[in-house]
Amino acid sequence: MSDLTTVLEATGALAGAGGLGYAKVRAPRVYWSLVGLPLTWGRFTVTYRATMDVCGLTVRPSGLRAFMVRNVARREVQPIPPKVRRLRGTSTGLRVSLRLPAGLEPSDVAAASERLRHAWGVHSVNVVEAKPGVVELRMTGYDVLKRVRMPRRLKAGSMVVPVALRDDGTAFVRDYRKVPHALTLGANQSGKSMYQRNLIKGLAKLPVGLVGIDCKRGVEQSAYAPRLSALATTSEQASALLDVLVTEMEDRFDLLAQHGVSDLWDLPEEARPVPLVVLIDEIAELFFVTSKKDEPARDRTVMQMVRLGQMARAIGIYLEVCGQRFGSDLGKGATALRAQLTGRVVHRVNDKQTAEMGLGDIAPDALFAVTAIQADRPGVAVAGDSSGGWSRIRTPETSPAEAKAVCREYAHLTPDLPALAPFRPALPAEPAPDEAPSLIKPRPVTD
Repeated sequence: MSDLTTVLEATGALAGAGGLGYAKVRAPRVYWSLVGLPLTWGRFTVTYRATMDVCGLTVRPSGLRAFMVRNVARREVQPIPPKVRRLRGTSTGLRVSLRLPAGLEPSDVAAASERLRHAWGVHSVNVVEAKPGVVELRMTGYDVLKRVRMPRRLKAGSMVVPVALRDDGTAFVRDYRKVPHALTLGANQSGKSMYQRNLIKGLAKLPVGLVGIDCKRGVEQSAYAPRLSALATTSEQASALLDVLVTEMEDRFDLLAQHGVSDLWDLPEEARPVPLVVLIDEIAELFFVTSKKDEPARDRTVMQMVRLGQMARAIGIYLEVCGQRFGSDLGKGATALRAQLTGRVVHRVNDKQTAEMGLGDIAPDALFAVTAIQADRPGVAVAGDSSGGWSRIRTPETSPAEAKAVCREYAHLTPDLPALAPFRPALPAEPAPDEAPSLIKPRPVTD
């Protein structure tokens, strides 16, 4: 009987170990919650002071404090690490709020993040400044970008769109009221189009007008026609559409002046025009010309885009520019336009120069992260903004059919804008529900 009990106990132990091994690979959230989080919590608690000391994140105590410790408490004077204010676990990692002592700044902790990652055995450590003197360590226990699962609780707002997942387990959102214009770069098959699909899928559900410029004859954006207020598929149409948008911008500025306000969102709700998001795919097509005589038209198109980038934020017109490369090599006006696109998302690129075009002027520390993106991980990108901060993100997989279905579902939200009516795309015909298309062609009747 004792032998049978031993066998059963051994079998149960092996099954449990096998289950944990399977969970570590196939269900990392479960493994982290059951095993990873308790181990990391304990390792952090036991080794915190020593780790901070060897990583150079401690300061010498003041003279008074050293005197009191040495002569009153009768203890050895030790360096002071940041004070742990809060420690909590999440489904993806561990969050630690630290109060920095005098002499340390957030950049010191950020510089040591890689050493902290190895010391505590976690996948990554991100440092976020919560307020002056307080930073938050966002540790992730596993690679959350390997299989993207967006958080259940997402930031809500009138112009906020969750687009991707950050490597710290939080959602990357496009908040148009904070970052009005953005540039997305990436090579072919890098996930750039999937990022755009997720963006359009989120925007389609908001009370905004969507304007598409797709000079590849509309092969990308024509599928979203039910939700588009305007669509330009050639350079000539794009130029005419941008002229209309600039006129709309000037009319909206007159409206702001009439109400004595300086921003669209300060207007009364009944008088507020609908916000517009202009989606420009393959921006290079608007810069290239085939002959000298086309240059004046190209220069006018570029000038209108620069004007929108400089002034349109206040009246609720936002630019989403997408391309493979975007720099001074495109021609006159490219650098001026890029300077207005404060939001940057750079996917895998073919050369370092393209990464520098996207992030070199706002987050030079992120260039190595861009060049290290693997070709077999489409959708992974580096997102930065004018504050100098950056993070790795990955877009959840979304098929063109899903984005198209969402645009059809929310087609009733498409605003009626008379100025854009000439550019309203024709809706594709839908087959009747009882008429399924035949896959077999009828054979011709012969005598």
